[in-house]
Amino acid sequence: MPHPYAIPIWKKAPFIRLLLPLTAGIILQWYLQFSLTVIVSALICYSAAYFLFLLLPIAFRFETQALQGVMLQLLIVALGAWLTWQKDLRHHNNWYGNYYKEGDYLVVRIDEPLVEKNKSFKADGLVESLVQDGKTIAAEGKILLYFSKDSFKTNLAYGDKIIIHKNLQPIKNSGNPGAFNYQRYAVFQGFYHNVFLKDDDWKALNKNSANRFKQLIFSAREYVLGVLQNSITTGKDELGIAEALLIGYTNDLDKDLVQAYSNTGVVHIIAISGMHLALIYILLAWLFAKIPLINRSKFVQLLLILTCLWLFSILTGASPSVLRAAVMFSFIAVGKTYFKEASIYNSLAASAFVLLCCNPWYLWAVGFQLSYLAVLGIVIFQKPLYNIFYIKNKWLDKTWQLVSVSTAAQLLTFPVCIYYFHQFPNLFLISNLIAVPLSAIILYAEIILVAFSWIPFVATWLGKLVTGLVWAMNKIILWINELPFAVWDKIPATVLSTWLMYAIVVCCGAWLLQKNKKYLHLALTAMVVFVLQGIYNSWQSSGQQKIIVYNVPRHKAIDFISGNQYQFIGDSVLLEDALLQNFHLKPGRTALQLDKRTDALNGVFNSGVFYQFNNKKILVADRAMLFDSAETKINLDLIIISKNPKLNIAALAKTFNCRQIVFDASNPPWKIDKWKKECQLLNLQYYSISETGAFVYNIDV
Repeated sequence: MPHPYAIPIWKKAPFIRLLLPLTAGIILQWYLQFSLTVIVSALICYSAAYFLFLLLPIAFRFETQALQGVMLQLLIVALGAWLTWQKDLRHHNNWYGNYYKEGDYLVVRIDEPLVEKNKSFKADGLVESLVQDGKTIAAEGKILLYFSKDSFKTNLAYGDKIIIHKNLQPIKNSGNPGAFNYQRYAVFQGFYHNVFLKDDDWKALNKNSANRFKQLIFSAREYVLGVLQNSITTGKDELGIAEALLIGYTNDLDKDLVQAYSNTGVVHIIAISGMHLALIYILLAWLFAKIPLINRSKFVQLLLILTCLWLFSILTGASPSVLRAAVMFSFIAVGKTYFKEASIYNSLAASAFVLLCCNPWYLWAVGFQLSYLAVLGIVIFQKPLYNIFYIKNKWLDKTWQLVSVSTAAQLLTFPVCIYYFHQFPNLFLISNLIAVPLSAIILYAEIILVAFSWIPFVATWLGKLVTGLVWAMNKIILWINELPFAVWDKIPATVLSTWLMYAIVVCCGAWLLQKNKKYLHLALTAMVVFVLQGIYNSWQSSGQQKIIVYNVPRHKAIDFISGNQYQFIGDSVLLEDALLQNFHLKPGRTALQLDKRTDALNGVFNSGVFYQFNNKKILVADRAMLFDSAETKINLDLIIISKNPKLNIAALAKTFNCRQIVFDASNPPWKIDKWKKECQLLNLQYYSISETGAFVYNIDV
């Protein structure tokens, strides 16, 4: 019996054939940085070739239709490159960075309500002009503003204008091994500089140019936050989770509680995502189908659904994952109203295509990647997983359905999660079974609370209900987090290992779904390569000998590393504060596969401020030092100056003959500048960690 003809996925979902070249163009432009001339020339050439091809005889075009497809693909690649070039503000003629010099005045508009931090108030600033040599130059761009709490007196609001006179600082990475690429993240948000302002560094101008729509959104957000804060008064953790769950406001979240949600695999509940939009969409579709008059017109229902979805998306901050869901549900809603139901793959590809055309930087957003991978995993694997068992009991069947959804979503997201976060939530099924339904009830209860907050009796009791439900969810998550083996932590991952994991998952999935042995062979091959690269990386790490001076602002942090062991020398707070350790030190230790800390590392000998590691001699100058004159200088390989000690570089040079001097990030910038000038006068080699990033010193054994 002949097999039925299978329609290829790229024919059922034509937007995939547009999305892939667009993605290729974005990636090529970011990493190769083509000039505008090259990009425009490519656009003109490919466009001309494509349209000239359409003028050829039909018979010839039919025979060479593959060539037409190639030209169209190249045209979209060039389009992706152009969109990426255009999105980079540094290419705009009026970007402030093209004119700015130290000492200039900047006129900046506050672009969001101020957010309170530990020692400052943070805000986004839009540059409108700069004053240089008495001339005003119109400019554009964004900078991060930090106002010192010690001197902050004026109540600034969204739309207010200020003039600042303080040198801007370029946003840099910490340079710590394996650390988050904050500089690239800031660039993708449109930020290239930041500035810390004291009271005499800025003045408020008597002008307010707030965008009315944005002002409405901020006012609505403040209203929602006010309702929640007035109704949930018994617990800060409950309030923080409620705010995050409803509108994505995270400033009141406890960081340890967020870590617990992450460890148990349910952090998507408090990070506004497609799940929230799905719940909102289901509620709106049901509600408008029941309201008289509205339920008579499909167009009115569609208009109201789309309006509410997009207003909610903007209200929650319009993150990539929310925008993805909003665009996709918009396609689905329009399709259900006017057309036959389209392929979900085409809807996903179309929404991604539209979003990347609007903002190519979404391609690197973790939320964007995880959101699409989760939905794709559900679409591909959920139904086959669900069909494995047939369960008659209604509630057990619903439970199994939720298990299959969670498992399917995890299949395509876990390699990316391991790559970015180096951990895997082993108990994600248990936590999702409890937290997902509970969070849906909480979300609906919060919506009703906001809608009827003007009725005191209703607001009071709904506030108590939300508080109790959030309290119960927090307790359950914290309990699961405390269970043994709740999380598999410190998993090393590279780009190669991540792609190999995807090859294994995809090929195994294709083998199980299509019963084709060639996919099993490919999966086994990928698995062998994965194991071999893991063995090679472990072999490399077992022989490593190095010293790392980390870039931790205001703190001393040094690791002596031998194989998979390390000895830490630094501030005790970095051992006690898990958040500081996780952000600054843990990524590098995970990347280097360091799994054991010791107070006495083999090969390290210590005498006061002097250390010897194998054949290298190191001085850690973290206190005031007096130097005795000596006829012969003491040879050192490395001097690390930390904790702002009182010392003189010239006196140091008279006593020690050192190859490299390192100033760590615990020293104040003005002191480092002073030491650098002294080193330059004495022709000494130096390294400033706060400026250049972490210092990694490899030791030859």
